[in-house]
Amino acid sequence: MSRFVLLDSGPLGLVIGPHKLAGANACRAWMERLLTAGVTMRVSDIADYEVRRELLRARRMTGVQQLDALRVRIGHLAVTTETLLLAAEFWAHLRQQGKPTAANTALDGDVILAAQSALLIGMGYSVIIATTNVGHLSRMVPAEEWQNIIA
Repeated sequence: MSRFVLLDSGPLGLVIGPHKLAGANACRAWMERLLTAGVTMRVSDIADYEVRRELLRARRMTGVQQLDALRVRIGHLAVTTETLLLAAEFWAHLRQQGKPTAANTALDGDVILAAQSALLIGMGYSVIIATTNVGHLSRMVPAEEWQNIIA
């Protein structure tokens, strides 16, 4: 069974962040350890969107270039119609339970990322989301603080 680590926007921002950013070097070293050990890691398109929009707003084009390079290097996971259909189910279910992961009017990237993970799990992959926000994601799929994920 292939093991997948999907990057949420927190770790993704750290991996491509400037060296002076607290935790950036540690996160890059963590990523390299996992990749060297043969773990498959992907950039989720929804996490890319969340990081990219802020880089563009701040006019940090070096960051955008680093994000593009990382997508080429490790690959990315597209948001598909199937992903969005499952994300809508997650979104509705969490609200029915009174446990939303974002405001009702928000796009709610967490449910989209969770749906991507759930679809991979359904195909037989071992998947964990590397995040800085375990609470929201772990309601739906396996998620862990990035620094706690080992090869």
